[in-house]
Amino acid sequence: MDNLSEALEKLKLASTDSATDSVESCLDCLLKALANNNTEASVKIQEMGVLPLLPTLLNPQSSCTPKVANIIAEVAKNEFMRSPCVEAGLIPPLIQLLNSTDQEVLLQTGRALGNICYDSHSLQAQLINMGVIPTLVKLLGIHSHNTALTEMCLIAFGNLAELESSKEQFASTNIAEELVRLFQKQTEHEKKEMIFEVLAPLAENDVIKLQLVEAGLVECLLDVVAQTVDGEREEDIAQLKTASDLMVLLLLGDESMQKLFEGGKGSVFQRVLSWIPSHNHQLQLAGALAIANFARNDGNCIHMVDTGIVQKLLELLDRHVEEGNVTVQHAALSALRNLAIPVVNKSKMLSAGVADVVLKFLQSEMPPVQFKLLGTLRMLIDTQAEAADQLGTNGKLVERLVEWCEAKDHAGVMGESNRLLSALIRHSKSKEVVRTVIQGGGVKHLVTMATSEHMIMQNEALVALGLIAGLDLVAAEKDFVGASLVSVLHKLLSDERSAPEIKYNSMILICAVMGSEPLHKEVQSLAFIDVVSKLRAHENKTVSHQASLTEQRLTAQS
Repeated sequence: MDNLSEALEKLKLASTDSATDSVESCLDCLLKALANNNTEASVKIQEMGVLPLLPTLLNPQSSCTPKVANIIAEVAKNEFMRSPCVEAGLIPPLIQLLNSTDQEVLLQTGRALGNICYDSHSLQAQLINMGVIPTLVKLLGIHSHNTALTEMCLIAFGNLAELESSKEQFASTNIAEELVRLFQKQTEHEKKEMIFEVLAPLAENDVIKLQLVEAGLVECLLDVVAQTVDGEREEDIAQLKTASDLMVLLLLGDESMQKLFEGGKGSVFQRVLSWIPSHNHQLQLAGALAIANFARNDGNCIHMVDTGIVQKLLELLDRHVEEGNVTVQHAALSALRNLAIPVVNKSKMLSAGVADVVLKFLQSEMPPVQFKLLGTLRMLIDTQAEAADQLGTNGKLVERLVEWCEAKDHAGVMGESNRLLSALIRHSKSKEVVRTVIQGGGVKHLVTMATSEHMIMQNEALVALGLIAGLDLVAAEKDFVGASLVSVLHKLLSDERSAPEIKYNSMILICAVMGSEPLHKEVQSLAFIDVVSKLRAHENKTVSHQASLTEQRLTAQS
């Protein structure tokens, strides 16, 4: 350490008169000390006040510059030295050095900046604001043959791409072309993984998604899948997963997805379809997720249903009733749910037996599968009276729905169960369905649903309750009383925040339950007539008209 102290003193003197030879020997001594005991040497460098001298030594023309940058890179490996490096003003001169043509200077400068800003989003954001991204992308293009420099750029991209503020800058460069070109040249697994680690965060941006597709990344990914699908080595399995996951991510962008769909005739779309019958679970999963992503507009959905994709998905699900791979079940159900959205697809999918296959997963204990199962059935029966009737009189289904309506730990499952219960009644308008729901204990859940914070759910509940009251008030009477339906309706009508359609349907329901003696008494005891008469002045004409009719009814039966 005495040698180090001496070298540091010499450096302080030499840096003032720019004696290159003596500076260089001091720098060599520092590098040797850092290699020997980095932490101890770093503390000494800080204590002796050498850091503030280094900016002047970072001269693009000086032969000492690579060593100075190397020292900064070594010192900044220690977390406690990073702030002092920033305070010493090292970042601006280091960024200037990224314009150098000297590859050693570039490498050590990149290391220094990377270590100073390691794990600090605020410092990384500072680098982005200082325009470091376009500079690094340019360097990658110029020095792609230099392995060490390439790796330095990739590590920097990986760190910077995690910041949302970087995406816009990346999108304004030709990063997509450079990364795809680099990827195509790689043969080693580790190098491909490094590029994948940069591609994944970048591909979250829709503009960059499209750039990557146009640069030919998809073809690279399909090649990786083809090369690794039968591999048993860990690295093959890892690459297959990364490539297929990235493929699915690219399809999340509307423009990139549509470009790859090519009206359902795209070669990429066809290749992805072939993954579904694969024996590899990862490919089955990626294939089903890809279909779910392609099924994000009506045109695509209609084309896919017409070309037989539903059958492929049903066969896949059938294979997983026994095998029970939850992620594949979830993905296939997601795809079916999306495909069922266009009205013209519903009857075709029902005829193909989608509801029967979906019901095989009714016993699943996995909330993600339960959630998608419910959503798929709800989409299928929308406007399909016969299917709603058939499912609504299925006692086992209704029983399970009522059970899931109480799944307080899983709000999504609970909400979807309530919505499907309501949909079965609304779309079937069937007395048999109403009876099945009453017998299954579903009425109280629909009353609770009417108090939901989501207006659409409130409305769906009120319409279903209105149908129950209209189709079988006698059978529902006890449940209506037990669930305090009249009190809930009073709150909805009294609440100024209630939407016009909520007020309208609440009044329709009040009129419908007046035929029951105990419910009629509750209506009278809560002085509904006062609340309703105020609504006659409501700005919405439909509400004010219904208020007049309801008031007449209440007056006539008081």
